[in-house]
Amino acid sequence: MNKKWLIGILLSILWSTGQGQELKAKVVVISSEVGSRVDRKVFNTLQNALTNFLNNRKWTKDTYQTNERINCNFLITVKTALDGNIYQATLTVQAARPVYNAAYESPLVNFMDENLLFRYVEFQQLEFNENRVSGNDPLVSNLTAVLAFYVNIILGMDGDSFALKGGEPYFVKAQNIVNNSPDSRDILGWKAFDGQRNRYWLMENLTGARYNLVHDAFYGYFRLGLDQFYEKEAEARKSVLNALQQLNTLNSEIPNTMVLPFFFQGRTGELSKMFKKSPPDEKAAAIDLLTRLDITNANTYKQELR
Repeated sequence: MNKKWLIGILLSILWSTGQGQELKAKVVVISSEVGSRVDRKVFNTLQNALTNFLNNRKWTKDTYQTNERINCNFLITVKTALDGNIYQATLTVQAARPVYNAAYESPLVNFMDENLLFRYVEFQQLEFNENRVSGNDPLVSNLTAVLAFYVNIILGMDGDSFALKGGEPYFVKAQNIVNNSPDSRDILGWKAFDGQRNRYWLMENLTGARYNLVHDAFYGYFRLGLDQFYEKEAEARKSVLNALQQLNTLNSEIPNTMVLPFFFQGRTGELSKMFKKSPPDEKAAAIDLLTRLDITNANTYKQELR
């Protein structure tokens, strides 16, 4: 065999398999609450299968270099094992993006979804078709549908953080998953009446025209704010403060949205450090906004920014 021809084949294989994957995802499946009625090996197999599903699938048309892949974690905590290989679980999703000129990653997503119900038989193939989300068995397809939904949320948040409304194509994909979600009496999280903090309402807040200001705020916070801190700290803080003011305007017009606690989850320390060195007037403005927008952590802001 011609050596150059062989090298060409090998290079093409490496190129096709090494290009494009967008995620650097770590999956952990915890099953300690299930007890001994289910062979733990099933959950190890599931963990490996989900890792491959997330990391080896091509989620976008863009080409991502290895160092551009998005760091993310998916923690599935199995709460109950039901008959028919059905499991009730929670899913915690975390993702972060690097800050320019800093050895630091800022959170994009840090959220727990408490309604993950799925059927899994060891070694079954994990499939997802965005044109036919529900599949033949809703309880089987619900697992990959939920994961695909959050993948697109991660891609959307990442896109918004680098370009104004840069995440829109992925939020549209996530909306399509919501609209065509697996339908079963026992499956929760996809409908408006399933609760006030679920996938439906997250997409309502990220795609509805009434919430357009939130995308301006995301871009201002990350690209004009965090990414500029190394070179233009004072201007960067002003951009972050402006982003918070935009979120406050949204909150005044549409109270009790899901997207605000979704954005602030896991961000308290980051925000406290940013405004620690602010002039008194700016610090006072930051405290005022943060205690309104992130009520759960209001006391922390007051203590840290005194």
